Amino acid sequence: MQAKAVAKTVRIAPRKARMVLDLIRGKEVGEAIAILNLTNKRTSPVVEKVLKSAVANAEHNYDMDIDSLVVSEAYADEGPTLKRFRPRAQGRATKINKRTSHITVVVSEAVSEEVEETEENKVEENA
Repeated sequence: MQAKAVAKTVRIAPRKARMVLDLIRGKEVGEAIAILNLTNKRTSPVVEKVLKSAVANAEHNYDMDIDSLVVSEAYADEGPTLKRFRPRAQGRATKINKRTSHITVVVSEAVSEEVEETEENKVEENA
């Protein structure tokens, strides 16, 4: 079972958001929140808020155990770009793109170790 949360049109470039999302992908939720608290990036509080929202969705909507949740997916898609102009020398103007992101975090329950062990035993028996 999976639960997800999305923050749309966040005023952070997707490239910068992906740097933080790469840090938490595949981690347990508690560890991911600790990493985000110690990460000195402007994106960290936004990603933390989305992660906590995904955890709340998992608990409230799907009755999942919070302690066994893992960040299975975390990605930033590009949102609408705000186009602005900056004055330059000799009466010219240059375009500035203020990029936005759609940040998505998906959490799922960790696969129990017993299931993994039985699958490994089956592979060994067949070999």
